[in-house]
Amino acid sequence: MLTGAGEKAFVAGADIKYMSGLDVEQAKEWGALGHDAGRLLETMPKATIAAVNGFALGGGCELALACDIRYASTRAKLGQPEINLGIIPGWGGTQRLARATTLGFAKELIFTGRIVDADEALRRGLVDAVFEPDELLGKALETARLIASKSPLAVAVAKEACNRALQGDHAANLASEADRFGFLFSSEDAKEGLTAFVEKREPRFTGR
Repeated sequence: MLTGAGEKAFVAGADIKYMSGLDVEQAKEWGALGHDAGRLLETMPKATIAAVNGFALGGGCELALACDIRYASTRAKLGQPEINLGIIPGWGGTQRLARATTLGFAKELIFTGRIVDADEALRRGLVDAVFEPDELLGKALETARLIASKSPLAVAVAKEACNRALQGDHAANLASEADRFGFLFSSEDAKEGLTAFVEKREPRFTGR
């Protein structure tokens, strides 16, 4: 779980101060670090949930976008304000924001540096649900526990398949889905899940 908690922007300020002293090669290394983190969140076999309870600007927004599910509190603020510094998002924001919302909305936020509140983020698809601040973490944990009760193998395969949805060839992605669907029938988890359904009991998944 990634939490973007905090009412003050001192972390962003520290990052900007750090970035101001970077040369081209150092900036590329800084960008690569963020891309590695985002790629890990996006491709790891476990589901990832971002719980944003404050500011998620720049890199914070980009890391949230790399998560599978994004929840926000009513006091959350999200955006990609890098344009105000004469740079662009460098941790995947130009790509993931458009995929999570729309290309037009992504361009507007990135070109203007505008910051949006939780309600607008929800309407635009930037976050998946909004809760009161004191409910946010509990709701995120509730979803995490629900996902954890499923077959880890099926969750990993589902995540991999969903990540293909907006990239590559559509027909090839459908064929891959069909292949992975069939593959799962060889797993102990599938046998347990199907048997448990027939026996009207809760399944006990092992990830095998």
